Amino acid sequence: MKYILPLITINVTENNKKKKTMKLPIIISISISILIIILVLFFTVDTKTLNQLANTKIKYEFFAVAVLLNLLYWILWGVRLKVLANAINKKVNIGLWESTKIIIANQFLAGITPSMAGGEPLRIYLLNKDGMSLGSSTATVLGERLLDAIFILTLIPFAFYIFKNKPGISYLNLGLTIGIIVFIMLIISFLYAVFKPEKTKSFLIYISKKFSRFSKKKEGELKLINWVNQEVDNFHNSMMCFSKHKKALLLASIITVIFWSTGFLIASMLLLGLGLPPFFIESYAAQILLIVIIMMPTTPGSSGIAEGSIFVLYGVLLTEPASYSLLGVFVILYRFITYHMNVIVGAIFQYRIFKSVASFSMDMIKTHEEKLECK
Repeated sequence: MKYILPLITINVTENNKKKKTMKLPIIISISISILIIILVLFFTVDTKTLNQLANTKIKYEFFAVAVLLNLLYWILWGVRLKVLANAINKKVNIGLWESTKIIIANQFLAGITPSMAGGEPLRIYLLNKDGMSLGSSTATVLGERLLDAIFILTLIPFAFYIFKNKPGISYLNLGLTIGIIVFIMLIISFLYAVFKPEKTKSFLIYISKKFSRFSKKKEGELKLINWVNQEVDNFHNSMMCFSKHKKALLLASIITVIFWSTGFLIASMLLLGLGLPPFFIESYAAQILLIVIIMMPTTPGSSGIAEGSIFVLYGVLLTEPASYSLLGVFVILYRFITYHMNVIVGAIFQYRIFKSVASFSMDMIKTHEEKLECK
């Protein structure tokens, strides 16, 4: 069966103007992250912290395990990408190393764009570069997006149950409430777009026209309508394609649970390394809430938002004075492994692809139609 799928294509032609578009979010994300870390250190590190570190037997092996877990997280994500890609297009066999390289390269753009949205166009481009059609590449990435959303949304009640009586969590209530509403709306939109694509488009176009009254640029209204049509058709046709590969979708769902859980263990390993209780269950719940917060489109890479949220979420767990004094150190270690390490390694891989970490710009994205064939 064939579907007409509006596709994202990427032109990687370099010029100075496009390079500048990527330099700004790089500078902003890193600057905000460093600034917040400095503030966290200023408010948490004192003589008690230094004494605690001096009297604590640091278990460096757990730090090594945390780094290895992050590497395993990349590999498992690569396994899922491989399963979905090969299910959609059996003619092109994406290997594990190739899919893992795609995931690693994607980490850089994901780390410097709000909601980690920049990684998706790059994954589509690299899958296409490996021989997949643009339709298959887009369907694969949209399948990943849906599985992640379902996993996180399913575990939100569990996370709230764990943290409902924790003191100090009220500081994040507004962010969590907004995040949950956004997640629920996305899931409802996803399901509605699958079963009622035309009505979904009509509703979104109606809303866009209402907002367009505040704009004098009429051509902007037409672009928005075209974008709505393309995105809804894109998602609907992709999901229809995946419905023919239920076994692969089930396997990808299981891998989704495993690879997210692997990433969630990093925080507990760092706590053990600092001689603190691992809080396995509480930390898992904290990671769910953290994902909800950082998935909102705020700062590039959620810099500042992520550090502040980690500080609050784990601050309500580390209530003992001796433990709380090491909170700032924990935030630095956690953010370095799960963010800065990703951005650095991702930049290296992206440089090998584009010969510049600033050459890939969201302005390079164009759309056209292609037939997506599901077998």
